[in-house]
Amino acid sequence: MNTILWISFFVIITILLIIDLFVLHKKDKEVSIKRALLESAGWISIALLFNVVIYFTLGTAKAVEYLTAYLIEKSLSVDNLFVFIIIFSYYSVPKALQHRVLFWGIIGTIAMRAAFIFFGIQLIERFDFALYILGLFLVFAGLKLVFGKESKVNPQKNFVILFVRKFIPVFKNYIGHNFFVFRNWKVYATPLFIVLIMIETTDLIFALDSVPAILGITRDPFIVLTSNIFAILGLRSLYFALAGIMSIFHLLRYGLGLILVFIGVKIFGEDYFHIDIFWSLGLVLFVLVGSMLLSVIVKPKNTVTIPTSSK
Repeated sequence: MNTILWISFFVIITILLIIDLFVLHKKDKEVSIKRALLESAGWISIALLFNVVIYFTLGTAKAVEYLTAYLIEKSLSVDNLFVFIIIFSYYSVPKALQHRVLFWGIIGTIAMRAAFIFFGIQLIERFDFALYILGLFLVFAGLKLVFGKESKVNPQKNFVILFVRKFIPVFKNYIGHNFFVFRNWKVYATPLFIVLIMIETTDLIFALDSVPAILGITRDPFIVLTSNIFAILGLRSLYFALAGIMSIFHLLRYGLGLILVFIGVKIFGEDYFHIDIFWSLGLVLFVLVGSMLLSVIVKPKNTVTIPTSSK
């Protein structure tokens, strides 16, 4: 049964990605809010339908684990959306090209997340103490979100970008949706490729929080990977749908911080008391919905400003 589920999952993902790039977004054009909302609803619906499949094939417990992991990854991904805004603004990426960058960024993200998840599960299964290090890291990350200052992204100081520029000359203009261009018998990377690298490296940093958080809920590789990928796939549409109103949920980071602390404490206390997965799901939903509602009720003290391009 597990083999059939694995094959079915990868077939579904492959078909969805092909439809996304070669049918829905065959031409480079700006994604409207209405279309983004419809696509976002579509991705969420597909993820929930897959949860129904898990329910009937693997049982209630696995279905609840999947839903909890999906909600956590989806919520933590909101931080990625803020970073996307900053990166696209800094590099003055045309709106018509943003979806293509995010698409290929998602492809790279899926590969990195799969490797990260496999490595994390193997590490925990071989070394018991790794689980407690994971719990400690989550508590630290959660407290940093609650009490720490909001970190800023500076594209000029990204070490991967600096490394790439040493070996590949960068063309100064965008050339359609091309990541590379051939000029004067020389290959140049376009600014779009630099933006893609920025998207990939920042997602890798965010994975340091989200993947351990899901491993704190379940260590079933099928549940961890599928919930993670389905949450990531809908991230592009969510970006275009919420880009203009994300600053409203200014208290969400505090809710996410509390969730990370809860999962970290749950890992430490697993040998002494067991928290049912239904209670974990209920708490995650309560904190997420509560922090979003409070964000609407309580107005932010300082408005969030997005840096403009330095060009």
